Amino acid sequence: MATLLAGVVMSCSESTTKPDPEPEPEPQAKSRYVIASAPVGSQGVADYLLTTDDLTQGTISTIGQGIEQDGSYRYYLSHKGKFFSLLYGQGNPGAVTTYHLDDRGKLEKISDFQSETVQVFTVVNDDILTIKVPRSGNESATFFRINTENSQIVGEKQANIVQLAGNGERAHFTWAKQVGNKVFAPYMSIKGCCSDVFGTAYADSSWIAVFSYPDLTLEKVIKDNRTGYIGAYFNDGLAVDEKGDVYAFSPAAGTNSGVLTSKKPSAFLRVKKDATEFDKSYFFNVEEKSGGHHISNQTYIKDGKFLLYMYGDKNATTGARKLAIADVYNQTFTWVTGTPAEISSSSASYNNNTVSDDGKTVYIGLNTAEGSWVYSIDVASAKAAKGLKVEGGRITAIVKVK
Repeated sequence: MATLLAGVVMSCSESTTKPDPEPEPEPQAKSRYVIASAPVGSQGVADYLLTTDDLTQGTISTIGQGIEQDGSYRYYLSHKGKFFSLLYGQGNPGAVTTYHLDDRGKLEKISDFQSETVQVFTVVNDDILTIKVPRSGNESATFFRINTENSQIVGEKQANIVQLAGNGERAHFTWAKQVGNKVFAPYMSIKGCCSDVFGTAYADSSWIAVFSYPDLTLEKVIKDNRTGYIGAYFNDGLAVDEKGDVYAFSPAAGTNSGVLTSKKPSAFLRVKKDATEFDKSYFFNVEEKSGGHHISNQTYIKDGKFLLYMYGDKNATTGARKLAIADVYNQTFTWVTGTPAEISSSSASYNNNTVSDDGKTVYIGLNTAEGSWVYSIDVASAKAAKGLKVEGGRITAIVKVK
């Protein structure tokens, strides 16, 4: 499954202290955090949604609290004041459930409808854009535009992913991002067959398909060969900074028959504002700066700074994740201190709205054998501090809802 789904089922002793009830918000609170938590000791069990105003202290629990989701493997995002819960149906249709915050700041369901199972989801203008990407068989990926006002599909478009790859393999979109008035959709080249679906003969190339919006016409493909494919399966590899520049990371994780074959380093590339080519003058070799570690995923913070999730083993795409702060402007890299020695799994990195308004602090849920906590990471010092404890489950996502 996707990196963001990866996790080790942990065991934890029953707490001897009673957790605080889910805190009541202040009337007409401007925003709240929704924490998705999967029950401990179970696999394939639905998340529970908990809400809180404060991620820095206290204890909340899934036991007898929260809103249980229908079906496992849910993904979450917030847009236009609403909270969307998308079910990954593993080939079957998946539900899209929409919530908003009531006048007391509690989640309230306002719609629920069936959609196709999708592997990509992002916000574009007033819409949510999703993409169903077949890994074998069918040669067309399908784009769906979901209107956030009525939570209904208002448009769809297909793209032939074999023709898009143009190399005998398939273009498998890893994510999508609004860039100006266009949509950038990076992709992997995959075989899609031969008992090696995600294997590739093209491990050391990068591609971003550029689409118009809202008609989703393919305009061009941005290409480079200084690193590998951008992002990864279910893994957002793009960020747009405050200047409008695009920064794209590669994990350099291409494989062939299960063997890591990427020869180029894990690194960041850049596309300047209003451009549709990679900036040949820019290359941030993160693998070199980190002492041989590959990037697993990222959360953009502010002013060119990223929270990076790094593979723990050197020169490999394995090992328990480690965290770092990277500055793509100055090309600096700093390991985060104060985190648990062994991180089993973490909250999803694609929700990058868990950053303080001033960009000085980023929040992340970390799950260990001892339990699950939200950690506050001071961006300037790269130091983490343990905050809110979540009992009864491991944190899968944290989303700020206004």
